[in-house]
Amino acid sequence: VKLATLPSSVAVHPIVLLSVVDHYNRVAEGTTKRVVGVLLGSMNKEGKVDITNCFAVPFEEDSKDPTIWFVDHNYSEEMEAMFRKVNAKEKIVGWYSTGPKIRPADLEIHELFRKYCKNPVYVITQVNPQDELSIPTDAYIAVDNPAEEQSESAKTFEHIPSSIEASDPEEIGVEHLLRDIHDQTIPTLRTSIEHRIRSLHGLTQN
Repeated sequence: VKLATLPSSVAVHPIVLLSVVDHYNRVAEGTTKRVVGVLLGSMNKEGKVDITNCFAVPFEEDSKDPTIWFVDHNYSEEMEAMFRKVNAKEKIVGWYSTGPKIRPADLEIHELFRKYCKNPVYVITQVNPQDELSIPTDAYIAVDNPAEEQSESAKTFEHIPSSIEASDPEEIGVEHLLRDIHDQTIPTLRTSIEHRIRSLHGLTQN
């Protein structure tokens, strides 16, 4: 069986979304800053990337000069090693940011993650989605630019489908977690996740 070399789609688990929102609320809420982190999971032979976990990484960028940025990759490597001890099946599959859109430095940041994963995915999570029923993630891979356009950049981002998926135990755990959240700073994405979990109930079999 020929294995897919490039990711073709992304499935984000609810706990990942909640972790990203928590990261944003702790670091960047009420600012124009975004947060960045590492995505963990696995890719099957069809190219579907299952994102089951994540962790935040120290990240800074110059608000006036978008080409100036810093990701603490030493911290990333230390955290990845710790997570691997807990679950060896979860490997680095890419990175996330809270966007809300692709920014000029993102292709460079993406290249950094090739050190850990040959073909990483980039997932932008909308922490304030306009539509509560829409999927609050946009997933991308980097592909070669056509030769005539390579004067600008050798790579460009290509959008791939994303979905929110959960196993039965995850649904139960996240429902309990959401019930315990009283912090009203997370209303929109929390509601979106609740809608998604309810719609998934009884349909997702992992």
